[in-house]
Amino acid sequence: MPLYDVFVIFKPLVERKVMTDILVRIGHKVYQQKGVVTDVKYFGRQFLAYDIKKRDGRHYEGHLMQMTVMAATAFNEQLQYLNNDERLLRWLLIKNRGTKWMDALQGKLPSVDVQDEDLFRAR
Repeated sequence: MPLYDVFVIFKPLVERKVMTDILVRIGHKVYQQKGVVTDVKYFGRQFLAYDIKKRDGRHYEGHLMQMTVMAATAFNEQLQYLNNDERLLRWLLIKNRGTKWMDALQGKLPSVDVQDEDLFRAR
């Protein structure tokens, strides 16, 4: 089972109890598939990079939460009910690749030796 990060942005006026209830519901979906919830993080009320328009208006900030889970590969279909939840602004499921892929990429990149005078030489 791969490791996933579920990011959820709630509307700014949603209470913390409601947010935890939604994350508990996601956790139950994980447990139904014999998965494991490994971590839950709350990043607080954050300003968004762009405004999100919903039926009740435009939102410029929201509560950001992250849940790290180990679930089956078809876990994305289990979360489609979140699209209809009016308390959410956005949700995103990302496959967590760890840091091993960065180490592998570092070995494949060519090393470039640039001297300071090359940067400022007129062309």
